Amino acid sequence: MSRSVWQSRRRGRSRQQNPTFSQGDSSERSTTETSQSPQDSDHHDAEAPSTSSSRAGASSVPDLPGFYFDPEKNRYFRLLPGHNNCNPLTKEGIRHKELESRRLQLLHQEDNQKKKITRIGFNASSILRKNQLGFLNTASYCRLSHELRVSCMERRKVEIQSSDPSALTSDLFNFILADTSSDCLFTVNDVKIGGSKYGIINLQGLKAPTFKVHMHENLYFTNRKVNSVCWASLSHLDSHILLCLMGLAETPGCATLLPASLFVSNHQAGTDQPGMLCSFQIPGAWSCAWSLNIQANNCFSTGLSRRVLLTNAVTGHRQSYGTNSDVLAQQFAVKTPLLFNGCRSGEIFAIDLRSPSQAKGWKATRIFHDSAVTSVRILKEEQYLMASDMAGKIKLWDLRATSCVRQYEGHVNEYAYLPLHLHEEEGILVAVGQDCYTRIWSLHDAHLLRTIPSPYPTSKANIPSVAFSPRLGGPQGAPGLLMAVQQDLYCFSYSSLCPGDLEEGRGELPSVSKEDFF
Repeated sequence: MSRSVWQSRRRGRSRQQNPTFSQGDSSERSTTETSQSPQDSDHHDAEAPSTSSSRAGASSVPDLPGFYFDPEKNRYFRLLPGHNNCNPLTKEGIRHKELESRRLQLLHQEDNQKKKITRIGFNASSILRKNQLGFLNTASYCRLSHELRVSCMERRKVEIQSSDPSALTSDLFNFILADTSSDCLFTVNDVKIGGSKYGIINLQGLKAPTFKVHMHENLYFTNRKVNSVCWASLSHLDSHILLCLMGLAETPGCATLLPASLFVSNHQAGTDQPGMLCSFQIPGAWSCAWSLNIQANNCFSTGLSRRVLLTNAVTGHRQSYGTNSDVLAQQFAVKTPLLFNGCRSGEIFAIDLRSPSQAKGWKATRIFHDSAVTSVRILKEEQYLMASDMAGKIKLWDLRATSCVRQYEGHVNEYAYLPLHLHEEEGILVAVGQDCYTRIWSLHDAHLLRTIPSPYPTSKANIPSVAFSPRLGGPQGAPGLLMAVQQDLYCFSYSSLCPGDLEEGRGELPSVSKEDFF
């Protein structure tokens, strides 16, 4: 048998044994993908970014080792071996391309879809009509109205004014933190030459349609990593900012109380005293929290490696509690003398501040996650606690029964330190995932209300920092969400949204009772 005949027969057998490459099956795959895509697009867009549904079109195509199927060109491409830069196709690159395509698609939907529905069968007119007919009580009507307005928030870019305009184009937002009254926003920015600098943004000018704010900067600069930040009430409410800085080379870590009056926006006429500026030398801290409990007045806590350090900012007195793991998240209770801590081991425990560190019974409560806990938030009545971990799990715990009563699905996290934003007054929970999507849940029943894509491509450096408030800019402000990413600040505001909706229900919405959430 000649070589040419043998090769032609071999090619024929390979076509019979590999029908995947046949033209008929390719057309079937194309038909299947076309029929599936409307279902994927009609599915709630909140779930798509956190799953592999963006690849649903290619799910009917066999996965061949060493090959990549391009649904647009309807053919396979060979993945070249090795990890050099000359390889045009890698799994990471393909995945990133799919995520970016999905992000742009959702951004387009956000900009063009004016009216959204958070729940099937509930829109503005149906909520109003059911309330008029008596099918909804006052609290349920209030909660559903807030959900509807959250779904209708539109993205607006905020114009930031500063005495140094050149810095606005080069400095990147690391994270933002609103004060209690939402009058101002403390910012940590990564500077181009390395290190971080601080600023305060005055939010009183944050009003439609201009959305202009002014950033007041300070000469304070650090070349160390800022691990954790919280507002501190030393001389009055939110008088200082507590920062935890990691150590660098021979320089140890420190916890710094920075007076807010150091910034121009907080200077009062005729006053030169900036308040108390102090720094406490500590080992590298992962987390920090300020106490508003009267039994731990002027005290703050820092979560260290296998230790919790409680410090009085006035006297300097310290109390240390040994733990079995790094403490990544902390929050003080207000009504009871308890400090809640979330650890890398997944343990969440409360420290009874009345017990000395040498006593055996200082751990008041213990609950457990399966992964490292990155955020803990106590609800106002202090009977429930919300916690998130590095497995992407967000759970609501009943502290009396030490059991999980609700779980919030969709959050994405693998290793990042990501906070939770809990707002009982609005009945919502906000969190930014490692995939750079901001998700908003109903606190009442864990329903995912909205998923907001980032204006920038997904990357580790582009994870947005957000702040939600029912009164952006002060007592007369409107509810809304602020998002900082790269050099930009965006506002998602309730005001003047959903025009014509709830027309008969203008004015103050009824208050929501605690029983409506739990």
